[in-house]
Amino acid sequence: MDKQSDSTILNTFGKLSFLLLFLLTGITACKTSEPAPERPVYETDLDIPKPDLRFQPGEKRIEPNSVDIDSILASLTVREKIGQLFVIPATGRFRNDHDPEFLRLKRLITQYNIGGIIFMSGDIYGQAMMTNKLQSIAQIPLWITQDMEFGAAMRVTGTTRFTPAMGIAATGNPQNAYLKGKITAREARTLGVHQVFAPVLDVNNNPANPVINVRSFSADPIMVAEYGTAFIRGIESENVLATAKHFPGHGDTDTDSHIALPTINHDYARLDSLELQPFRIAINNGLNSIMSAHIAFPQISTRPGMPSTLDENILYRILVDSLGFDGLIVTDGLEMSGITSQFSPGEAVVLALKAGADVMLISPDEMTAVHEVEMAIQRGDITEVRIDKSVRKILELKKKYGVFDEFIVDLDNLSSSINSPEYQAIADRIARESVTIVKNNNNILPIRDINHLNILAVAVADDQSGTTGNSFARELRKYHANVNFHVFDQRSSEEEKQRILRSAAEADLIIIGSFIMVRSHQPIQLPRSQIDFLKRLTSSGKPSVLVAFGNPYVLRDLPETDVHVLAWSSAVNQVQSTVPALFGAADVRGKMPISIPGMYNIGDGLEFSHTALRLDSPESVGMSTDTLMILDEIMQEAINDSVFPGGIIGVMRSGTMVWHRGYGYHDYEKTRSVLETDVYDLASLTKIVSTTTAVMKLVENGDLKITDRVAAYIPEFDNAAKRNITIEHLLLHTSGLPPFRTYVDKLKTRDEILNAVKNEPLIGKPGEQYAYSDLGFIILAEIVEKITGQRIDRYMRNQFYYPMGMYSAHFNPTRLGAWMSRRIPPTEIDNTFSRGLLKGM
Repeated sequence: MDKQSDSTILNTFGKLSFLLLFLLTGITACKTSEPAPERPVYETDLDIPKPDLRFQPGEKRIEPNSVDIDSILASLTVREKIGQLFVIPATGRFRNDHDPEFLRLKRLITQYNIGGIIFMSGDIYGQAMMTNKLQSIAQIPLWITQDMEFGAAMRVTGTTRFTPAMGIAATGNPQNAYLKGKITAREARTLGVHQVFAPVLDVNNNPANPVINVRSFSADPIMVAEYGTAFIRGIESENVLATAKHFPGHGDTDTDSHIALPTINHDYARLDSLELQPFRIAINNGLNSIMSAHIAFPQISTRPGMPSTLDENILYRILVDSLGFDGLIVTDGLEMSGITSQFSPGEAVVLALKAGADVMLISPDEMTAVHEVEMAIQRGDITEVRIDKSVRKILELKKKYGVFDEFIVDLDNLSSSINSPEYQAIADRIARESVTIVKNNNNILPIRDINHLNILAVAVADDQSGTTGNSFARELRKYHANVNFHVFDQRSSEEEKQRILRSAAEADLIIIGSFIMVRSHQPIQLPRSQIDFLKRLTSSGKPSVLVAFGNPYVLRDLPETDVHVLAWSSAVNQVQSTVPALFGAADVRGKMPISIPGMYNIGDGLEFSHTALRLDSPESVGMSTDTLMILDEIMQEAINDSVFPGGIIGVMRSGTMVWHRGYGYHDYEKTRSVLETDVYDLASLTKIVSTTTAVMKLVENGDLKITDRVAAYIPEFDNAAKRNITIEHLLLHTSGLPPFRTYVDKLKTRDEILNAVKNEPLIGKPGEQYAYSDLGFIILAEIVEKITGQRIDRYMRNQFYYPMGMYSAHFNPTRLGAWMSRRIPPTEIDNTFSRGLLKGM
């Protein structure tokens, strides 16, 4: 099908030869990831690009080289000092100069000298622009903070999202906590954020906890301390302040402090032995900031019913005096009902200051609060000296972390320093390593197509969007051809339930994805109505899998499912990293960092090896997307030179498909584009990917030896000329059989062809000369059938192709129907046998 000169062909094929070498060597210019050490070396920098953290100079009242904390403090009025204590909420999205929300922020910053901002949500450029806008109007540079427990993506879309803390602990490697902290801090600093409100050091030992759950590393205080400390070191290695929360411990509650005041009735001995351990260890390791919890401790405090944020018995007596903490104390959000239901905005601030807090986070009414604190000072309820103590801490932190020097975000730096392929590859690897399988009855996992032809996937959600779990279905369909997907949420009608039950009757396997997440003001358990229906679904006798994308304790709601998988989060990258494990496309080593009473204990977890092809990014196996882009150029040049009309490139490394793209067209008329799902004829490669592979498998199983004589399987070879031909001779093309005979195309039936091949005279003595022979491999295929009782196409499909996910690998594919024939581009123009354009033959 060539349309050009020999010289051009040779030139292009030279480049294609380079391309083949390029792929076979695994892109040697790309660095291969080194295995993680047994114990993390936290002080060692990441082997990934470090962002440029330079900031553009901006206007400010105080010159950085003349920063003197005493002078600044002396220059402030009482109101301006009080304002420095407050961190107020903002959204990191575009707002017009006359937008009421922006005008409110502007007033608080310019008239009340507010000390800091907490960005509640936003996007990369929106938050960066808003930061610059707010910083430009502040007399004292603002202290920018953000909640980033799951990485920057917890609040800023487009940044790198990480597995929640509990999933990090499930990986069994504290280095992952360190890497999570380090990358989170790099992105935070690039966005102009100085303080991250993470990690959670609460010990989640109460399965009914509605607000902590997967935000905690573990139910084991020592594990919480180990992973929390690693995370803190990662954050602070990038000159960002980490904040441990929620002191003295929010893990053993069954009340959401956003909507009410939880009460913990433990005495100090219990608190000291469990809840305080992670905080004590972190403080001893140099922790610089702590956030308080809105929880009452009547067995400890002299003021029963007082939230610990406002209770000097908790903050001063335990945190400062007993544990020796002298860093920054931040309140949890003062807008939460645990505070606002009992105290006015100013009263809450005064009590928090008396208790020992320094930073007032998210007051429900900052202007009223500032005014009320002024009045309290005038009445003598609190002294200006006490205000000065906390303001000094805040100003000293601003100086220490360079806020006076660099507070304007470099917008040009964002696209190169946030959510890089290297960052995302690390986050995805951690997500894969977090997957934990605690039950696998009847060896359902890994799923193989030959065992489960039809899968019913049901996404169980606690919302009404109708779209929850779509990424789950999308990923399942990448690994399995027949997936019937349904969303079961608060919208689901009785009619939809019946459709699901009918699908279950036709399914060979049921996979339930639980997307019940930890959200404030919402329950974390499945509603009774959903549990009842799911029990009907799983009682059908069909094999069933439950995957918890979020709250792990939902396993208690469906204990009868055959398989239990914990995935810790419903984020898209977590779903993408979990589904391959169901099909054997990733190693599984995750262990339980919590216990589920009556079911599983800390440390439980089954292990599986990576046995099937995974679809992933080049960076996941130490390759580079930027480098692989050369493939596009090489293929386009070959297509332009008419070397071929089109093709598909697949690049694999370490059991992972990292590049899979279609290029060009089916033919030179260029009327039909090549899709990555199209199927090309492997031609003589069939000898390698089918016949030789089958023989190797039989040898490995002990069913065949390469020294066996062919005559033992093919009676026609039991004669003087052929009796000494062995399996090895056929494999090495030294049997003496001719390369090819035209009768293979002239004879009409399979039996006629086989009979002719078996009786074909030799052209030389066995073992004396090499002659590449199709006939010898036809004989090998017959031997495979005699040993296995299956034609080679079925044997290969069952033993290799389907288990490996090669669902499009077939002999005689046009027999499967038009749906397959449409996917097959022409192979060649056959002038030898006058068959014309060959397609699917």
